[in-house]
Amino acid sequence: MSLLEVDSLKVYFPITSGIVLDRHVGDIKAVDGVSLTIDQGETLGLVGESGCGKSTLGRAILRLYEPTEGRVVFDGQDITHLKESALRPLRRRMQMVFQDPFASLNPRHSVGRIVGEPLRIHSISGRSETGARVRELLSLVGLPPDAVGRYPHEFSGGQRQRIGVARALALNPELLICDEPVSALDVSIQAQIINLMEELQTEFGLTYLFIAHDLAVVRHISDRIAVMYLGKIVEVAPADDLYVNPLHPYTITLLSSIPIPDPRVERNRKAIRVEGDLPSPANPPVACRFHTRCPFVQPTRCAEDEPLLRSLDGHLVACHYAEDIKAGRIVPASPSSVSSDSPVRANTGVTS
Repeated sequence: MSLLEVDSLKVYFPITSGIVLDRHVGDIKAVDGVSLTIDQGETLGLVGESGCGKSTLGRAILRLYEPTEGRVVFDGQDITHLKESALRPLRRRMQMVFQDPFASLNPRHSVGRIVGEPLRIHSISGRSETGARVRELLSLVGLPPDAVGRYPHEFSGGQRQRIGVARALALNPELLICDEPVSALDVSIQAQIINLMEELQTEFGLTYLFIAHDLAVVRHISDRIAVMYLGKIVEVAPADDLYVNPLHPYTITLLSSIPIPDPRVERNRKAIRVEGDLPSPANPPVACRFHTRCPFVQPTRCAEDEPLLRSLDGHLVACHYAEDIKAGRIVPASPSSVSSDSPVRANTGVTS
């Protein structure tokens, strides 16, 4: 059963010009027609480069940003245009763990006040009950009881993120949107937080949208993974299958960039690289948005016809030539021949 459905969601931020009277001259198309579903108890990983719209999508789902078009349906209820009074009770069921474990915590407030704030805002418990609940939450995420009276600056990065997780769990939510919750942490601390979140999911039946740019991290916690590029979803597949059998050129290049912890294998491996910067979301490429950087690009259809997200081998993939790439009939061009300004023809023909 789907707990969350996102249908053709768009989030545009207007660009204005003028000193006295603002004139609308364009839009930043941060999220541009995204559709996805998350089942009850599932973890959907969302990956992509910085600036591709992952965090904006997460915030729009929670209505921290107002959607421009499309729908967000939570547990069968369309919440896209709900007024604040109607949305407020639903906020108990949807919470967020923010990326920066220091910036998301008020440095002037004690940990007890930070973790207990959701309970006070929603008038769920009195002072004594709130104190007991805060201590219970801190114990749940592996922090000592004396943390109640201390302040965020007294904790390490991993401990601060545990405080953020405790605050998100205060209202017993069903859906947690985790916006790169481990990207600012050391590798060993990342593993601890990932293990903690898996334990909490098992214990409380939580549903996660886990946003990250590190594919290796996402694989361990996700049931399915959605790959996002410049405001659009380009591939969705079960986590293990995505790593073994990527179908979209962007996914292939992302996986190719992950180092293999074996010097002999890494030395002999031929990486598929992407040159150029991410295009501006204010003026994205027409048709396939990845075609200006794609090492598999074909000179006509890729730049003229936008690929739709379609089913192929258990994946959803938005690429005209996914079958040809998988079969080896199209192989990547050399990195030096790929321009970020204009598409070139990839090498074609069956590889030996």
